[in-house]
Amino acid sequence: MVRIDKKATRLYVLDTNVLIHDPSALYQFEEHEVVIPMTVLEELDKHKNGIREIARTARQVSRTLSDLTANVDIDQIRQGIPITRVSGPDGRLRLLCYSDLTLPDNLEDSPDNRLLGETCRLRQERPDASVILVTKDINLRVKAAALGVPVEDYLTDRAFDDSDAMTDGVAVYEDAGRGLWDAMALDVKVERDHDRVIYRLSGEIPQHWHLGMLVSDADSEASFEAIVRELAPHQATLELLTNYRHGASVWGVHAHDSRQNFTLNLLMDDAVDLVTVAGSAGTGKTFMTLAAAFQQTLDTKRFERVVFTRAPISMSEDIGFLPGTEEEKMSPWMGAFHDNMDNLLRDEHDGSSTWNQDATRQLLGSRVQIRAPGFMRGRTLNDTFLIIDEAQNFTPKQLKSLITRAGRNTKIVCLGNVGQIDTPYLTANTCGMAAVVQNFKNWPHAGHVTLKSVERSRLALAGEELL
Repeated sequence: MVRIDKKATRLYVLDTNVLIHDPSALYQFEEHEVVIPMTVLEELDKHKNGIREIARTARQVSRTLSDLTANVDIDQIRQGIPITRVSGPDGRLRLLCYSDLTLPDNLEDSPDNRLLGETCRLRQERPDASVILVTKDINLRVKAAALGVPVEDYLTDRAFDDSDAMTDGVAVYEDAGRGLWDAMALDVKVERDHDRVIYRLSGEIPQHWHLGMLVSDADSEASFEAIVRELAPHQATLELLTNYRHGASVWGVHAHDSRQNFTLNLLMDDAVDLVTVAGSAGTGKTFMTLAAAFQQTLDTKRFERVVFTRAPISMSEDIGFLPGTEEEKMSPWMGAFHDNMDNLLRDEHDGSSTWNQDATRQLLGSRVQIRAPGFMRGRTLNDTFLIIDEAQNFTPKQLKSLITRAGRNTKIVCLGNVGQIDTPYLTANTCGMAAVVQNFKNWPHAGHVTLKSVERSRLALAGEELL
């Protein structure tokens, strides 16, 4: 283990994958110096051509570097280019170039080994500073550790620490024989606003509460369920939820527990524009979301169309190029959509499916659209219920590009499970879904819930627990 003196000047040598992962990484190292070696500049130049996301990001990084070096002379470049940060102290950018570079331990010539050589050379030239290599490449980190080079993963953009779980959006207080508010030592005032029941609380509001959170007195058969509408240090406003367990339903779908009931309330709430639903396989995420989409599109006519999209990423080997239209190309990735559609349209009387009936197909074809996320750029979606499935496989930047498509009267629902990430460079802490949950946690028009109970079968439940 290499010790790093926290009081010494720090020089962070950034790998190419750090800049591709987060183009704003240059601004994330506070007052310390950021070093970009010539090897990284050459790799950025190789990646800049094309229309893929990595090419766009490489061009964005190149533009940022061009802006920083535009009005400086050669002496300033040698001394370090000032990096102005919006908040906090400014840092410096250094560009590193060695014409007589020697690779450490006679390693073969490769970009990773040249980067290691540049870092080792910089350490020799700057014994007064702590030189640290920052990379997302785990193999490069192992190589650096073997050579005794201080190395770190890039963690600045993590939405949560490793020790934390994604917030589940639920605060449950089991009633131990007393009233809920007495148990929490809160004063409560109940009001009725038309068909809404409002609870105004005063006292020591729990610090972990946030806007759009579910507050209930049980996790299954709760007698009290409400959503946090307003929040202050010593005051909170809660609104009682609709009970979708019995009587009221969404397109014939009923809730089985408190979290499912909260999910249906968020999906049907006109005041909530962004809903994120997490949960393991079989918890009913897609099923309830499609039910709410059909209810508000075909029955109440709140929306004109339903748009369903997901990242076209497979669990294993790619099956190659697919023929046909955009919807036909997306069809292999839409198995969950078609399965849940079939169940929602099933005739409960005789058990037959209406999926193949011409009238049903024509109705759904005119209101339900399947779209590839890569073709959503530049669009504005008005009067749309947009469903983003498998949101854990999107980067924060990709989800931002989808969420910013929202136009007038549009609701966006992100569905996902951070335990099923299929993208090699994303983790539960760095994926787009975690970023959306964290950044929208205190926005009054957003809500999040993590579902727990598996609805498929005892085999699916056992598989989730045992495998």
